[in-house]
Amino acid sequence: MIVCVAVVGHQNNPLYLQSFTEADDALKLHHVVHCSLDVIDERVNNPKRNAPTLNETFLGLLYPTENYKVYGYLTNTKVKFLMVTTDLDVKDADARNFFRKFHAAYVDAVSNPFHVPGKKIASRSFGARVSTIVKSFGSGTTV
Repeated sequence: MIVCVAVVGHQNNPLYLQSFTEADDALKLHHVVHCSLDVIDERVNNPKRNAPTLNETFLGLLYPTENYKVYGYLTNTKVKFLMVTTDLDVKDADARNFFRKFHAAYVDAVSNPFHVPGKKIASRSFGARVSTIVKSFGSGTTV
């Protein structure tokens, strides 16, 4: 189950962060997302250690904790997508499919002529589309 998704700009500025839990653990999820940014920077800035995945946009499992697992995706423009899940056995194919759909929704949102590049994404249609993608995660359905 996905509990949080985030879009972080190339200067590590938060562009979008949405949690999908009823509990008041939003601050904890913000912390988990923030900690995983260091892992992304380490993987991107140390290409010798990660040579096979250098050109790969899907970064895989970034930051496992006791309760959550964080998966990452890096766009060509260095915008980072993060998914925080409580599932212990997320398949890479499901995560890749999620990020592919999430990236398409992001591209549609920032292609809006009224969106200011580098600013938070405040589009209601983007939020609704992300919620639909999150609900369909792991079920094998297409959005």
